[in-house]
Amino acid sequence: MRSLKLLISLCAALIGFSTLAAAEKFPDRPLTMIIPLGAGGSHDLNARVITSVLPEVLGQPVLVQLMPGAGGQTGTTAASEAKADGYTMLFTHNYIDQLQQHVTGLPYKPNEDFVAVARVNTAQPVLVVRKDSPFKSFKELVDYGLANPGKLRFGHSGNWGAFMVPGLALLKEVGVQATLVPYKGGGPAIQALLAGDVDFSFAFPSVLAGQDLRPLLVVGEQDIIDGVPTTADLGYDVVSEIGVMHRVVLVPAGVPDERLATLRDAFAQISKSRTYQKLMGRMGENTDLVLGKKYDEMRRSQSKRYRQLVESF
Repeated sequence: MRSLKLLISLCAALIGFSTLAAAEKFPDRPLTMIIPLGAGGSHDLNARVITSVLPEVLGQPVLVQLMPGAGGQTGTTAASEAKADGYTMLFTHNYIDQLQQHVTGLPYKPNEDFVAVARVNTAQPVLVVRKDSPFKSFKELVDYGLANPGKLRFGHSGNWGAFMVPGLALLKEVGVQATLVPYKGGGPAIQALLAGDVDFSFAFPSVLAGQDLRPLLVVGEQDIIDGVPTTADLGYDVVSEIGVMHRVVLVPAGVPDERLATLRDAFAQISKSRTYQKLMGRMGENTDLVLGKKYDEMRRSQSKRYRQLVESF
């Protein structure tokens, strides 16, 4: 009888242990990746690659939820209000994450309501002119701008967007006054450039192929176009830091440390995957990963730079 009671107690303990272990397993159901941008953009395309590879590491599917609107605030707000259990991620970029708070009121506090899982990669804008432009180099463009304040027309993709920010930061660093002309997106800005309505604009490298455009300067540190200098080469430190788009995965603050570590480790693993690297390479994207804690420090630095840029405008 005593042996039977001992056996029952042992079985109950084992059942309790296995139930607890199952409850602590993460993830044990599908995850959601909110994108605060529209379909067909670079984030949507990058997410398709990420979510095709990430389940191999996490053991669960990752569902993409596109939530565009209000300049990225709709999706970001939804992510900030999600349960901090690690099952909801936000795939965004630094302009929404760290710049918007300095130009408009937000229903969330980026550096309090979110922590970084990883910066997935970067996208370096390229300053471009028409191929028949009189400006053959960035120096010629700057020299003209210094000699003719306000006459250079800079077409960008919208106020405080992916191309206005590097352009404005660059103009501040070189001391050139230009006329800023906003368009509803990068495509319309490039069309305006090709039509001769503006003198220069910016584009991502993947857009340059087949266009009648001449690249004069790459924003950032990596030499991605042969013969074209980078802002880092020329010593423009501010624009090199804040003019590059950082695609970043965030989660609501309060996610348990062990779950956050699981997510960060998963992104570290896929960044080494040959399949992931190949798929990203086909799109012309890099896999320049920076994990959470380090990128959170970069976010705070970006915020200070963006505040200074906005205050100087």
